[in-house]
Amino acid sequence: MPTKADKSVCGCCGALRPRYKRLVDNIFPEDPEDGLVKANMEKLTFYALSAPEKLSRDVARHRYGYVCIAMEALDQLLMACHCQSINLFVESFLTMVRKLLEADKPNLQILGTNSFVKFANIEEDTASYHRSYDFFISRFSEMCHSRIRMAGIRGLQGVVRKTVNDELQANIWDPQHMDKIVPSLLFNLQCAEGDKDGTVDLTERCLRELLGRAVYGNIKNAVKPVLMHLDNHSLWEGKSFAVRCFKIIMYSIQSQHSHLVIQQLLGHLDANSKSSATVRGGIVEVISEAAVIEASGSIGPTVLEVFNTLLKQLRLSVDYELGGGCSGSGGGGGLLRVQEERQLQESVIRTVGSFAGTLPTYQRSEVMLFIMGKIPVPGMYPTLGSSNSGFEGSRMIQIMLLKSLLQVTVGFQTTNMLTALPSSFLDPLLSFTLMEDAEIRLLVLEILISLIDRHENQLKFSLRVLTDISVLKLKMDKCSRQDNLFMKKHSQRLYRHVYLACREENSEQQHFQSLFTLLGLICVELANEEVVVDLIRLALALQDLAVTEEALPVFNRCAVHALSAAYLNLISQLTTVPTFCQHVHEKVEKVEGEFLFSQSKIAETLGGSGYNSDRLVTPYIPQITG
Repeated sequence: MPTKADKSVCGCCGALRPRYKRLVDNIFPEDPEDGLVKANMEKLTFYALSAPEKLSRDVARHRYGYVCIAMEALDQLLMACHCQSINLFVESFLTMVRKLLEADKPNLQILGTNSFVKFANIEEDTASYHRSYDFFISRFSEMCHSRIRMAGIRGLQGVVRKTVNDELQANIWDPQHMDKIVPSLLFNLQCAEGDKDGTVDLTERCLRELLGRAVYGNIKNAVKPVLMHLDNHSLWEGKSFAVRCFKIIMYSIQSQHSHLVIQQLLGHLDANSKSSATVRGGIVEVISEAAVIEASGSIGPTVLEVFNTLLKQLRLSVDYELGGGCSGSGGGGGLLRVQEERQLQESVIRTVGSFAGTLPTYQRSEVMLFIMGKIPVPGMYPTLGSSNSGFEGSRMIQIMLLKSLLQVTVGFQTTNMLTALPSSFLDPLLSFTLMEDAEIRLLVLEILISLIDRHENQLKFSLRVLTDISVLKLKMDKCSRQDNLFMKKHSQRLYRHVYLACREENSEQQHFQSLFTLLGLICVELANEEVVVDLIRLALALQDLAVTEEALPVFNRCAVHALSAAYLNLISQLTTVPTFCQHVHEKVEKVEGEFLFSQSKIAETLGGSGYNSDRLVTPYIPQITG
């Protein structure tokens, strides 16, 4: 047994221990349940800030209770450190945190994570030359896949905050780090169902914070792991999760970098050209959503690349549909493959429209010319389908590209149609009026209607006779000088288009409705006095066509009569010449006797109001050639 003297000697020796050891010992109670001795903590803090390198040498960490106390002490010391002295202390602190994260007890890992997060929120003025976070990135990423995933996500959030702006650190944007961080976050983002602990919300905040800090050179490394994750887990087909991921990306990154994301998606679509239609369709759907979010025209020099990639996918899809080519992993029979390819084609066409909606008018005009240059034009590029798809492939490609072109024209607004719609565009477009395919001719009509309608009048026109067209509430502006020049150059081509379309035997009700809408729009959008005269001559020529073209089916002849009557009724009220209106009303309301409109009578009524009567009595004869 030790004597009293022995104890005195021990006490004396204890007093000779270094001061930092005594200060550290004093913050630990005899019973760890009592917690940190806060009264002695202030003394230790003051001393540690003066000599931080000695702090953690002999901290007792052998029992869990004391470990908690040690970490609480370290946390308080960390928060108390001044910016200029924190680097001296951090290495010891991170060593302690690392040992906790390496432990096999989840509560110790959570304890270490909590301390790391506190440290991550401290702003440092001086950079560290020797600090490494590689272990923490790997460990927190692993924790994201465990039952303490919340701690893993919070840890990654802390790593991002601590490293992303520190140029001296190992670059967190390197693929070796992004390939761990991004998939771990996406894994937790998928846990949308039953998310009672807020994991998904926390994950999304962390992902947004990461992406929001990405600069130009980092976008690719941040997005590539997303693409790979969606590939590896077959998440394109479902569409909804893939769309959600890229909505987060597009809304989080700096807007001037959004075109880089679009480029990566397009490249990924190209790389998946041999994948199933559902995979390709999922990628296209994401591109469409991303384009709407971008909505800034910032795709700039890549604009034609965007449309080139999409049109190439259309062409491939047509080949796959007709040639029985690649359907990727999609099993099933031919009908299923055809259905999937057609769904893809519709998605691509919608995406073309989405992109076009983000562009200014001058770029839309460029895209329209670009698409037109891809369409097999009669007599110029008769077959552009593959050897597998042949003539039917060329026809389908024509339809798909015309549908794409129609999407580009939606909402098209221009004050100068002469420059927006040059001959290099209109000539090949109108050449499709010579084709026998009724669907193609209808698409051409719809494109022309979309381009000419600048005041959203097209839905107001219906092939019927109204006694008072004021109920239509048509929006009209005075015809501009540019519009006059446009009509002087292109009007005869447009009239010829209308006339020849009425001679086609396979035209249906929708064709005649579209022809009436087109004529109505020309009248309210592009008509001066000379144009009005020519439109009346055209309407009268259509009346003669219905009477004399006996080879036409009865339905077509009646439809042409109706078109002529309805249009003369419309144009007579727009000219507001009472005698002209009276003549038209007499004919449309007459049940028996002479029911044809009289060209000489109309010339007489309009001649008295200043219109060119000589031109009015000259029958319209379309120039079939040239």
